[in-house]
Amino acid sequence: MAKDRERRMYVGVIFNYAAELKLFLSALLLLCALATLLQFLPSRFTLSISDLRSCSATQDSPSSALSAALHSSTPTPTPSPSPYLPKDQLLPNGVLRRSFHPYGAAAYNFITMGAYRGGLQNFAIVGLASKPLHVFGHPTYQCQWIPRLQPSNPINASAFKILPDWGYGRVYTVVVVNCTFSHPVNADNQGGKLLLYASTSGGGDRNFNLTDTIEVLTESPGGMNASLFTSRPKYDYLYCGSSLYGNLSPQRVREWLAYHIRLFGVRSHFVIHDAGGVHEEVLQVLKPWMELGYVTLQDIREEERFDGYYHNQFMVVNDCLHRYKFMAKWMFFFDIDEFIYVPPKSTIKSVLDSLSEYSQFTIEQMPMNSKTCLTEDAGRTYRKWGFEKLVYKDVKRGIRRDRKYAVQPRRVYATGVHMSENVDGKTTHKTEGIIKYFHYHGTIAQRREPCRTLSNLTQFTAEDTPFLLDTTMRLVAPAVKRFELKMIGTRLQSTRQ
Repeated sequence: MAKDRERRMYVGVIFNYAAELKLFLSALLLLCALATLLQFLPSRFTLSISDLRSCSATQDSPSSALSAALHSSTPTPTPSPSPYLPKDQLLPNGVLRRSFHPYGAAAYNFITMGAYRGGLQNFAIVGLASKPLHVFGHPTYQCQWIPRLQPSNPINASAFKILPDWGYGRVYTVVVVNCTFSHPVNADNQGGKLLLYASTSGGGDRNFNLTDTIEVLTESPGGMNASLFTSRPKYDYLYCGSSLYGNLSPQRVREWLAYHIRLFGVRSHFVIHDAGGVHEEVLQVLKPWMELGYVTLQDIREEERFDGYYHNQFMVVNDCLHRYKFMAKWMFFFDIDEFIYVPPKSTIKSVLDSLSEYSQFTIEQMPMNSKTCLTEDAGRTYRKWGFEKLVYKDVKRGIRRDRKYAVQPRRVYATGVHMSENVDGKTTHKTEGIIKYFHYHGTIAQRREPCRTLSNLTQFTAEDTPFLLDTTMRLVAPAVKRFELKMIGTRLQSTRQ
């Protein structure tokens, strides 16, 4: 009797839950079929035990869910196929023709730093390009103006390239592309954009001629100031500095600025290019003059990505030339360990007025000893400025010395470090006696007292080089110090070497 009751209870339970049991068995059958099917799918569609476990989780935290999503969305790196992969071929004559498979790129086709108007129908584009491409290939450039209101009617122009770095480039060489249109563009001042088509023309691989389309300049409606090309320049004198790098001495920079701002006067401006040399202490020296409007500081550290000559200084000076071409009457190119000097009875204005018939003139160098100071300054050298205490001049004969230079920028198409070879007009090198520069080589990059030895002689020889006492700059120092105090007060009195 008890067994019959137990049997009826078991059957009743099965009968009461028959629907749920059927659903469970169906789900189990479907899961087994799905598992069998997944074995025949590609691996990227397969589900692992961990996948099923993550699907079954019901209360994941937001951070773990986000982590799982990022992990699942990370693509598996796959090698990018070459666009052209020929195979080795055995020719009918028995010769095995080998194939070569190129990957990646050796250097960028073109890297722009700036593009500027040179007039109503002329533009200059300054940048870098692959040096092997220009040395061994024949790359070409074309320019096109796209009017904003009529983009379907572009205007084409001839393009002429200039390589101003005299072959000094490394992986990259400097290129200035001159675009000249047959008539003024954007004459209605409605805006538009300038395109540069940079073609490799085969380059290193003659099977390919790749062309990059680069938008180098955009003018908004009303953005072109045509009067800029004919009006009087904002500055009489503008300094274009080369790339500054290294652990520079704040004190030497301080001296250089005060000296030259006094020399060039109120209608002057100085463009400083920071390639890593303007650390915080140097910046504190620049700031007072920046606030007064005498200095513009440009951070160009990004140029270090591209391996060009000497921190890409040829590109930097060319960009400065074209950026400020119509803002200065005269433009100077020299370094911040070099000091321009004109005789006491002259001024910078009187000297340049006498040279106005020339588009360019070069300046004679006076190389100074950067280690020896006067015995009378013993114990006080740290109080004196560098150009005040370094008073011995290198007078060795028969040596060709570097010269620096100045140009009337509206007459120049491209420029260099020591002079320009792309000038419209005359150049003179006969400037001895009217202008020169004192060169304190190596002092700007030293953070210590430059006076290593002392002397009371008027002349001596060291390391086969004769030196002569020259106190020209020493006599100017007091006036420069008073000028700095008048202009910016005592802000820089505690500047360190």
